[in-house]
Parts: sequence; structure tokens; C-alpha cells
Amino acid sequence: MRNKENIDLRAIWHPDLSGRRGPKYLQIIAAMAEDIASGDLPAGACLPPHRVLAWQLGLSPNTTSRAYAEGVKRALLRGEVGRGTFVRVPSSRPTGGEAGDLRRQGHGPVDLSRNLPLAGLAEPHVRRVLDEITRGPGLSAMLDDQTDADLSRHAGAAVRWLALCGLEAAPEEIIATNGAQHGLFCTLMALCRPGDLLLVEALSYASLRGIADRLGLKLRAVAMDAEGLCPASLEEICCGTSPKALYLTPTLQTPTAATLSYERRRTIARIARRHDLILIEDDVFGPLKPDRPVAIAVLAPERTIYVTSLSKCVAPGLRVGYLRVPGELGPALRHAVNLSIWMTPPVTSEIAARLILDGTAAHLIAAQRHAAARRQGLARRVLSDFDYASDPHGLHIWLPLSAGWRADTFRLAAEGRGVLVAEGQRFAAHPADSPESVRLCLSHEPSETRLHDGLAAIATLLQNRK
Repeated sequence: MRNKENIDLRAIWHPDLSGRRGPKYLQIIAAMAEDIASGDLPAGACLPPHRVLAWQLGLSPNTTSRAYAEGVKRALLRGEVGRGTFVRVPSSRPTGGEAGDLRRQGHGPVDLSRNLPLAGLAEPHVRRVLDEITRGPGLSAMLDDQTDADLSRHAGAAVRWLALCGLEAAPEEIIATNGAQHGLFCTLMALCRPGDLLLVEALSYASLRGIADRLGLKLRAVAMDAEGLCPASLEEICCGTSPKALYLTPTLQTPTAATLSYERRRTIARIARRHDLILIEDDVFGPLKPDRPVAIAVLAPERTIYVTSLSKCVAPGLRVGYLRVPGELGPALRHAVNLSIWMTPPVTSEIAARLILDGTAAHLIAAQRHAAARRQGLARRVLSDFDYASDPHGLHIWLPLSAGWRADTFRLAAEGRGVLVAEGQRFAAHPADSPESVRLCLSHEPSETRLHDGLAAIATLLQNRK
């Protein structure tokens, strides 16, 4: 049936360009986007060959070829060698109502799409700290504006947290943020200007594309292999261009679950020095992996901005993060934080500080490691017949799809079986290079029974296509 539908659509799709302005290839893209949104071009439809469309519209084949290439770049289309150009299955949101989408419902679709630590472990400890704050004498001051002098206790907690992450840092080198994403946004806002080139791993943090686009930055992907970022690719790019910075996640990388070896970290530090490259090291998952190599910030402290947060290790709603910043970059970063939020919320920062200083944060990290190891074991049992990448201390796995599956159609099929997954396109620095893989997150679902059922449904889908 699909083949018949594709043949029909090849014959009948004829974009209406009347009344449109601008380059013809962009007019085709605009018409295509409208037809996809209206359903006139349904997901999976095969477009006419670009030469056929060019003949229909009275345009040159170069114009329609450029339009199709732009459609792939914008993740509207996907090209398959020898088969044609198809409309992508659109992204969709979990069902259940907007208010509940961020909550762990315990019913409805099994959500393997959100990369969050296990919920609930921190609740009794945060409840205790809140009780101490409300009964103590300092609450009134925490509800007032704060200065650096007022926050010296919080700075001491930040030093302790970075020590848990394996870094020595002086209080003046640390900047508090509202979580790691806020820290990343402030870092790029402070250090880069519109048009600057930012290097990223070929598969990277899903929100980075949006941040870079908002700040007017150009992205270029550095090649990866099973271990993570390839230094040879980084060297080649640096020799041919003048990038401003490299953003990377060396430990428990998302989505691939890879961890860079000590040798690769040292090589990346050397390349950065040779080409005067700023390194932005996102280590939000680092504390979960006890056997990780030292942070790149230890190997190249003079040019590395180290990004960390409590949200992936302690509690996702505790939006407290820290930047460890080389001294000469500190003023610009502090200014960016002040511009964006003026100050981190004192009450939230106090909760984090107390959890860190009394040892509770370290205890919660250990608890998250245990939960991750248990759930990774569950995944190994359910998916034992399939190859995937994972780490025993990680919160997710990276599943390459077998022949016959495309990531967008697999996601749609999984949704049909009541399971939500994240497809590879979401993480690709350039959508045209999207891998046929999906990320499965193991810690968002509170119930291991539901997690097992979701993974079993995934295994059935994979088995049926063997």
C-alpha cells in the first residue's frame, strides 16, 4: 500500500508558487511546509524526482535539487539512495495534556524519551532542609537581594561540589547558574558573537542547535566514533577554519553513552592549545561515573569552561549549576549571568548548599548510580538479542536500528505500542546527517515494571523486522 501511495504522490504533488516571493527554491520549501502541515503531503510520501518537478514548474533542475536539499537540511525531508526523497514523520509530543507532560504519571505511554534521573530519592532530604530553612532565622535574608558577600557560604558549597566532580577550584573561579543549560547559554552569549563558528560533536545535546541559532552562531560537527569525539577530525577542522569554541560532553555523552579516554582528553587539550580554542566541557553526567578519567578542565584549566549541575545527579527540579571559569573569562561570564537572571534564587541555592555541605548530595549521587546500574541490567536482559551502546552507570542507551527501520518510522511505531523514544535526528548537529538510531532513557519512569514493559515492546518491534 505504501508503494502505491508513493507512486500516486509522485504524479500529483504540484506546489502552488503563485503569489510567493523570494528565490524559487525557497518558494518550493514554503509550499512544501504548508502541504506537510495540512496533510496534503503525508508522512512517508515520496516526492517526485527533482527533474520531474523542475519540468512541471518550468524551472531548472538545479533549483528543485536545491529545494530538496534545503528540505533535508530543515528536517522536512529525508533522502534514500536508490529510492527517492520522502517526507519525514514529524516530531510529536507525548499525549496526556500539557500540564502533565513533564511529570512522571505512572500511566499512559511509557516514556523513554526524557533523560532524567530517578525521581523521589531526594524528596525526604529536601523536605528536611526546607523545614530547617523555614524554622531558622535566615529566611528573611534569603528573600532579599543578595550580594557576593552574602553568598560566601554558597561559594563554599560550590567548591565542595566541584571537588566531588574531581576539580579543585577557588571560590572566585566559580559562577552559579540556574542549571547547566543556563550556564551553557550564558557561556556562549558571553564568549561568542553572531557569525562565530562553534564546533560540536556530530551528535550532541538536543537544545544546542536552538541556542546557537538564537545567538546567530554557525555550527560545525566534529566526527565521532564508538569512543566519542575524534581528535583527528578536530585537528583537521581547526587547521582549515578559525573556530571560536568546542562544546563537548566527554563523560556519558548523550545520546551515544560514550566516555572519552584519558588519552583522547589529553589530545583534545593539546589541539585546543595549539589552535587557541576555548573548550566548553559539559559534565552534568560526570559524577554518576566513578571510574571516569579526569576532566578536560584539569588538563587545560586555562581555556576550559567547566559546566556542572545537580539536576542529573541529585534532583532534576533542583536547578542549580556551577561554571568553573578561567580567571580572564570570569567578568564576561558574570555579566552574562547578571543580564539573564541577575542572581540565582537564594532559597534554591541554599537548599543545594545544605545538601552538598552535609554530605547528602554525595549520598544521592551514590543512590542514582545504584539505580542506573540496576536499570541497565534490566535493559541488558530484555534487549539481549540486540546491539546497542550503554554504560553501567548511565541513564540511557543508544540503539542503532536494524536494516529496514528508519528512525522516524520506528518512533511512530513505538508510539503506536505506547512507548515514547527520542530519534537520532533530535541530536544531529546537522539534520541531514541524522543516524538511524534512537535513544532510550531508563530512569524517567518511576516503575521498573513499566520500564520492563516499554523495553519489551521495543524488543518486539526490533524482532519483527529481523
